[in-house]
Amino acid sequence: MEDAFPHEETPDQLRAVAEVKDDMEQPVPMDRLVCGDVGYGKTEVAVRAAFKAVQAGKQAAVLVPTTLLANQHGQTFRERFADYPVRVEMLSRFLTPGEQAGVVAGLGDGTVDVVVGTHRLLSEDVRFEDLGLLVIDEEQRFGVAHKERIKALRAEVDVLTLTATPIPRTLELSLTGIRDLSLVNTPPEDRQPILTYVGEYDDRAVAEAIRRELLREGQVFYVHNRVQDIEHVADRVRDLVPEARVAVAHGQMDEGRLEEVVLDFWDRRHDVLVCTTIVESGLDMPTVNTLVVDRADRLGLAQLYQLRGRVGRRGQRAYAYLLHPPDQVLTEEAYERLKTIGELTDLGSGFKIAMRDLEIRGAGNLLGGEQSGHIAAVGFDLYCQMVTEAVGELTGEEPAKPIEVTIDVPVDAYLPREYVSRDDVRMEAYRRLAAVASQGDVDDVREEWLDRYGPLPEPAEALLAVARLRAECARLGIHGVTVQRGVARIAGLTLRESQKVRLRRLVPRSVAKDGEVVVPLGAGAGAAAAPDLTALLQELVPADLPDPAGTVPPDRPGPRPRR
Repeated sequence: MEDAFPHEETPDQLRAVAEVKDDMEQPVPMDRLVCGDVGYGKTEVAVRAAFKAVQAGKQAAVLVPTTLLANQHGQTFRERFADYPVRVEMLSRFLTPGEQAGVVAGLGDGTVDVVVGTHRLLSEDVRFEDLGLLVIDEEQRFGVAHKERIKALRAEVDVLTLTATPIPRTLELSLTGIRDLSLVNTPPEDRQPILTYVGEYDDRAVAEAIRRELLREGQVFYVHNRVQDIEHVADRVRDLVPEARVAVAHGQMDEGRLEEVVLDFWDRRHDVLVCTTIVESGLDMPTVNTLVVDRADRLGLAQLYQLRGRVGRRGQRAYAYLLHPPDQVLTEEAYERLKTIGELTDLGSGFKIAMRDLEIRGAGNLLGGEQSGHIAAVGFDLYCQMVTEAVGELTGEEPAKPIEVTIDVPVDAYLPREYVSRDDVRMEAYRRLAAVASQGDVDDVREEWLDRYGPLPEPAEALLAVARLRAECARLGIHGVTVQRGVARIAGLTLRESQKVRLRRLVPRSVAKDGEVVVPLGAGAGAAAAPDLTALLQELVPADLPDPAGTVPPDRPGPRPRR
């Protein structure tokens, strides 16, 4: 069956197939996310996984978000399994009630091996005799209620999720190791990047884009995601380009009429399809190579990326026009979305766009209903620490214990907004600095800031000085440093007698007792306190003497052996 695949597999595709097969052979249920760009061959991974499940005597279900995609996938699976005793059925509202009842009965008695269906698969009356594999295509199109129903199916079932732009929560689960992740990044042969234009709506630009596509005998998707006035928009397109044959398609149409319009468009009886985002998921129409999106500011980042992936699928140069009203001010999030989709036009940008979506919207709630949103009540560092510990417990890996060091020094140490303007980038810089464990790590952070943002202002230099002191404290096991009224108290540092003598020589009137060192710095101690204390600790306990309470330093020779 695999040898009959009409295309040459890409290395990423083969790796994903191997990982999925290996997961299916394990004693625990599979939960793998296959993330790959639109048209990169994720469906073939699902075809091979379904065939493997059927060969093992199990049933396979493929859950898709739209009737059009169910139709297309059903045709693909039937063609691939045509030479084998595998019964493939489709379950969607395109079928009559009698046909639907026949498919449901076949699933219940085990005579249907593979079913491709829409949300109809999640209905209460659908029962499987022995479901072994659940494939969820375009997961971002399913809501929380649907996913709760899916969870009820998946307790003992292998689950394979396919998407080009995973929702933030799914991506976060994969990045933290809770779900397995396979990336399919190799583009098919002859695929070209899509030329993307983001800007204000202009009738002349739209008319020119449609006419240019008609001149090379191609077709156009015109997306307007409002059913109420979609007919008026279609009339406007007819006025702009009278020679174009324009049709309308949306999800509220009668099933027969919708299927007829789409098939007519497929057979090139129409030039422009004015539609809602119903064409977003998985449709493969090689002759459509121009996309116009009206009110792109109202659509999500993943939606825009999926829509753009509907064109340019057969090596033709494709064009995407993402337009917003000229007389309205965009919200900050809408601006960020359009800016991101305009910048990321390279092949294989889906994963980068999902990562950017995770930054813009946040990771959501792993246990509740929110699929995006910031973990404001917990805090980012604590949240990451909790997830790491939970994953470590399940995988048997002992997570490294974080070193708790409290630094209280009277100095203005921060990253000014005029130096790093974006809040999310500034927070990431703070997080990176909080994780340093050595002086070399601090040097690396300093070089990165110099390279990205330019010369460091005084508060940023002071922040680095405090980080150097924290790294030195972590090396020596010091719990905290407090500077008040010109006196520094260092908690958790135990010195030998020789080091106490050296301390009093370096800083007169210093006191070291009971695991605490008190060092007078002078009444004017401020910005210089952190670097002064760092230098003092390095002088007292050099880096080659990691144990300050030890008796014999590593570089001091011991007693000579007797001959």
